[in-house]
Amino acid sequence: MVAAKTASTRWLVRIIPLILAGCAGLATYVVVKRKNGVAAAFLTLYFVFLLCMLLSYFRVFLEIQHNPGVTPLGERAVVQRERDKERKRQGRKAESDLEAGEQYEAGADNNPDSPGLERFYSKNVFVCNTDGRPRWCSSCCTWKVDRAHHCSELDRCVKKMDHYCPWVGGVVGETSFKFFMQFTGYTALYCIVVIVATVICLKSKLDSGQGVDGLVIAALAISAFFGLFTFTMTATSIRYAIVNLTNVDYLKSKNMVHQLAIRVPRGTQGTPKYSVITYPLPKRSGPGHEEDPPRDQLATRTFAIVKTEMGENPWDLGPYRNWQSIMGNSPVDWLLPIKPSPCAVYENNESFYEMGPLYEQLRERFGLPELSSSEKGEAIELKQHRHVNGTDSTRGS
Repeated sequence: MVAAKTASTRWLVRIIPLILAGCAGLATYVVVKRKNGVAAAFLTLYFVFLLCMLLSYFRVFLEIQHNPGVTPLGERAVVQRERDKERKRQGRKAESDLEAGEQYEAGADNNPDSPGLERFYSKNVFVCNTDGRPRWCSSCCTWKVDRAHHCSELDRCVKKMDHYCPWVGGVVGETSFKFFMQFTGYTALYCIVVIVATVICLKSKLDSGQGVDGLVIAALAISAFFGLFTFTMTATSIRYAIVNLTNVDYLKSKNMVHQLAIRVPRGTQGTPKYSVITYPLPKRSGPGHEEDPPRDQLATRTFAIVKTEMGENPWDLGPYRNWQSIMGNSPVDWLLPIKPSPCAVYENNESFYEMGPLYEQLRERFGLPELSSSEKGEAIELKQHRHVNGTDSTRGS
């Protein structure tokens, strides 16, 4: 379980479920006990949406608590955070600003055999920096998988992070976005039912001369507030799902330029349009330097470093396929909070996430040569080798 850094946020996450339970309890009391004019069929609809809301809430809450989609910490970050915990137990702070920033002192790992680096160049395309290496998180001291963002609340990198939401217990990301959207959608529908029921009840009391009921007014106000909030969140989430972006992605999408390392035939030279990098990275030569074993020679791969145009999304599969990649392939998956998002369990030698048509367009735009049939087969062979040696960590989790 990965918890928020601050105690106030952790307590907020614990208290909010009680607040939500109280609001649902009040609405249920008003609709059921003071159901003036409310038909039995309407009550059935109320309980259907209440059940769907509760199931989706439990699903998203448990997913966020037990499988938030964080990437593993690097060794230096693990050591540093253990030191910080020890200092905290001893009741003392870091002795200096320099000591507090030890985890950033060396920047990216320059070791050619850096842990986790192989899972990038075993792909045919990945997001990279200008030098062709994957993005580096200086806080987690690890290579950032495609579409991962660092969450300041958790102090961890989260795959496809959307936002941090204390209402559902933490960070909404790759593993929980589907269930979050189902929860907000069912909550919006539930609130509509409550609003209609309370309005009917209020009108019935006024028509019969019973006066205004404070509990009915309270239920109406609360349901209107949460209904508007969750409807807005649902509409926004649907929009993000259709274009295959997260909230973090969308905020900078118009000005965002993605830099990709795309695999090309071994030995391809750079051109004025693109530079190249070869993996595994060359080791420093010295008296004790040995020639790379045949296994490493087979794994040698060349990548062209290219850039998208501003605002282009390499993972845009088209509206319907974007939707399916998050919500599932059938309407049953869209409605029930059971199966995880297909993108959360995506496994492919090509890339971390399925690439859209832009991938092939970039190959054509920059004139990248195609891989030979023998080099295409190396992906499968290298994958099998990593499984045999127990080093496969394709998804970075």
